[in-house]
Amino acid sequence: MKKLFSVKLSKSKVILLAASLLIIGSGTAYGTHELTKQSVSVSINGKKQQLRTHANTVGELLESQGVSTRSEDKISPAIQTKLENNMKVAYVSSKPVQLTVDGQKETIWTTAETVDDFLAEQKLALGDHDQVQPSKDKKLTEDAKLTINKAFQIKLSDAGKEKQLWTTSTTVADFLKQHDLELSDMDKIEPSLDEKLTADHKVTITRIEKVTDVVEEKLAYQVKRKEDRSLETGKEKVVQKGKEGTLKKHYDVVKENGKEVSRKLVKEESGDDSIDKIVAVGTKDKKNQVVATAEKNPVSRSSNSTGKEYYVTSTAYTASCSGCSGRTATGIDLKNNPGAKVIAVDPSFIPLGTKVHVEGYGYAIAADTGSAIKGSKIDVFFPDKSTAYRWGNKQVKIKVLK
Repeated sequence: MKKLFSVKLSKSKVILLAASLLIIGSGTAYGTHELTKQSVSVSINGKKQQLRTHANTVGELLESQGVSTRSEDKISPAIQTKLENNMKVAYVSSKPVQLTVDGQKETIWTTAETVDDFLAEQKLALGDHDQVQPSKDKKLTEDAKLTINKAFQIKLSDAGKEKQLWTTSTTVADFLKQHDLELSDMDKIEPSLDEKLTADHKVTITRIEKVTDVVEEKLAYQVKRKEDRSLETGKEKVVQKGKEGTLKKHYDVVKENGKEVSRKLVKEESGDDSIDKIVAVGTKDKKNQVVATAEKNPVSRSSNSTGKEYYVTSTAYTASCSGCSGRTATGIDLKNNPGAKVIAVDPSFIPLGTKVHVEGYGYAIAADTGSAIKGSKIDVFFPDKSTAYRWGNKQVKIKVLK
């Protein structure tokens, strides 16, 4: 044995032995190193993997995986948390979103997946009439653009009808489009379409329309008298009935909010022609010449003329005639008393204040005068023009009462 151990090893055997010892030592060290690693489950933006690591904290683990973190990133557990064996680490990177609220822009980093999540994350409460683009259910992508327009109320007066409307429009034109308000070429709007809107604005739309109005007017017929020797003096007979003619007048009418503001006559069209009324006046027996005498020699009526009858020429008038004041010579206000029975007379023939009975008119009072009323001529008052036209110009019998 002693002899055996005394045998010298060759050089190559010494090297081989040393290498073997080194390999054995290294393997032992490597095994020891691997055994000290932590086993963790890591999810990075949804991608999961199982790792063994010597990292002491969550932050060191993410850094070892090439992840550069921001404060807005979502990291669970927190970045400073010490790693433990079998720990689960989740990381979601934040992305920039360009947010515009009522024209004010800013960039916000977020981990929200949808617009609705982002609004909740940023505590952005929306009113019922506020607008957000894109819609709440849309997913947020890298460099997404999110626009919020806060609604405000505008007072609208449309054709005189006022109401309050919510809007997110920036101009009057946008406001009209948002609420489906259409304008015709003639309509007027204030303020102008390009005016910027704010909550203190009032939008006024004046609806203008132009229409054609056709008015049919009555044309009075004339009363013509002719002598008839077959009739006794004082008697009359209608030979031909009178008929009113018609005239159509065409007007261009402008209305604002349904109310007429202007009217212009553009043309007239003749309708039916009027037909004269022809009255035969008897001349057979001329014992009674009251009419002729009265016309030639107007006389003053004395108290003993009560009960006398006269044939006079009569016309008709209204309180609204051209140049009329509406008040009689004796002070009666005909405009406020349209039912008054009044005749205009020549005071030298029938004194003012005299009560009379006019054939076809009834009981009346002589309370007015006129520049054209001379001698045995009277003017009968009617409340409206159409009735006055129908009376026309005719001879009637009157009786002086008192």
